[in-house]
This record gives sequence, structure tokens and C-alpha cells, in this order.
Amino acid sequence: MTPLLLLPGMMCDARLFAPQIARFSAERAVQVAPVGGHDTMAALAAEVLAHAPPRFALAGLSMGGIVAMEILRQAPERVKRIALLDSNPKAEAPQVATARGPQMARVQSGGLVAVIRDEMKPRYLAEGPDRGPILDLCMAMATALGPDVFLRQSRALRDRPDQQETLRTVQVPALVLCGREDTLCPLDRHELMHALMPGSTLTVIDGAGHLPTIEQPETTSTALARWLDA
Repeated sequence: MTPLLLLPGMMCDARLFAPQIARFSAERAVQVAPVGGHDTMAALAAEVLAHAPPRFALAGLSMGGIVAMEILRQAPERVKRIALLDSNPKAEAPQVATARGPQMARVQSGGLVAVIRDEMKPRYLAEGPDRGPILDLCMAMATALGPDVFLRQSRALRDRPDQQETLRTVQVPALVLCGREDTLCPLDRHELMHALMPGSTLTVIDGAGHLPTIEQPETTSTALARWLDA
């Protein structure tokens, strides 16, 4: 059975996909690749490919989805199917790139916890009974990864290329999925990706923001299961 390769978002680790690992690991090899070792998308994708199976199903969330698009650009023959979750195919918007400078300076001065707590976490999630524990998990993942990873990932996101042309070449089963209340990567970005990949499936998860894998894990895993079986 085709291995499943998962790529987490910025300042997240394998815990972002814990429900999906539990769901799929009984039937197939599941691998979570870190995306914090380099400060360009090209280098991040190359490192993932160096340690990945020869061919695989690829799913990335947020920054992980952006790395997944670069993997598609570098080695499309190795990707048997692609799922892009709460992501964005466009290059960094100028105003977002400008805002990264002060944020990175705060982190360099020892302010990682404050940046995650005040500037990032509040934008991640939909309202719901599990919001508090999920935000705590986000903080735990971010602090475990540390400031150096934050800075490398920030530079990689700031300088990333537009991948719309890459998506136009996709010929494998494709899923585009997002939380309906995602404000970081809103629905229109996913409608764009869906339009760029003929034959792709667009799934919108109610009751979820930017992290549907842990906000609505059962619904998200069911959508991924349909994609894996397509």
C-alpha cells in the first residue's frame, strides 16, 4: 500500500497529525517529515525527498502544503496523490512579508513565547469546546521546536515562490481541504487551488479554522481516507 507522507505547518510537529496517524498507521506506513531545517522552500523540499519513500501519497498543512507544492515541482513522478490542507499557492503578500521583520526581531530577542501567544495562536482556531487544549498543544509544539526553527521557517515563507503553475500540471488524485473559519488561508485560496487542479476535490470542514486535523479530526480523517482510496 502506498506510504503516506505528512508535512506539518509552521512551528508544528507530528502531534498536528496524531489523529490521522492513529487512523491510518494500521494499514499503511505513515511518515511525518520535519520542515524546519532550512530557510528556503527548495532546500526543505529536497531534504524531505532525500528521506522519503520512492513514491508516496503526500499531504501537507499550511506551510507543509507549501513545501508539498515545491516537492511537486521538484519530483512530480514520486507523488502518487496530493492533499493540500489550509495552504496557499501564492507567493508571500508584500504586507505580510513586511510584518515578518519585527516579528523575527522579537523572536531573536527571546520573545518566541510572546509571538506565538499574542500574534499567532489567536488566529489559528475556530471557537469550540476544545479550543483551549488545542492552543496549549500549539504552544507546546512551538516551544519544543524553538526560535531557530521559527526564524528559518519565517524566511522560507517570506521568500517562497508562487506555485500556481506547478498546480496546473497535477495529474494525480488531489484533495484541497480547509476549515471553513480559517482566516490565515481563507476559502478563496482553496477555491483557487481547486480550480488550478482539474479533477481535484474541494472539502470544507465546518467547525474548524486553520488546523482541522486536530479541531475536527474525524471529519478530516474521513476526507483523507476518501482521497487515499480514490
